Amino acid sequence: MPSRVVYSTDPDPVELCPRCGHVPCVCHKIDLAPRQQTAYVKRDRKGRGGKTVTVIYGLQHTPATFKELLTALKATCGAGGTLKEGELEIQGDQREKVAEKLKELGYKVKLAGG
Repeated sequence: MPSRVVYSTDPDPVELCPRCGHVPCVCHKIDLAPRQQTAYVKRDRKGRGGKTVTVIYGLQHTPATFKELLTALKATCGAGGTLKEGELEIQGDQREKVAEKLKELGYKVKLAGG
């Protein structure tokens, strides 16, 4: 439950990380095994000028592991991609290919959205 500070003498109140809930953030230090994680895969077009991308989210990895995973997914799909705010984006509607590759790597996969 987030604290509701009514009055504080602290000039710079410290906010907890919204993802991991720690100060300082430990999100970039956690690297769970694929079998312990569920990858959510969705198709998205919002804010991209009508272009469709496949978004993979819900994973906890270090930046280096995210980069390796992104490289593997881009090679599997034959498309470009990027890492934005802890979410992997692959160009085009590649949900089936991405889900198959993630299952092969040991992740639990759930298709989200429509």
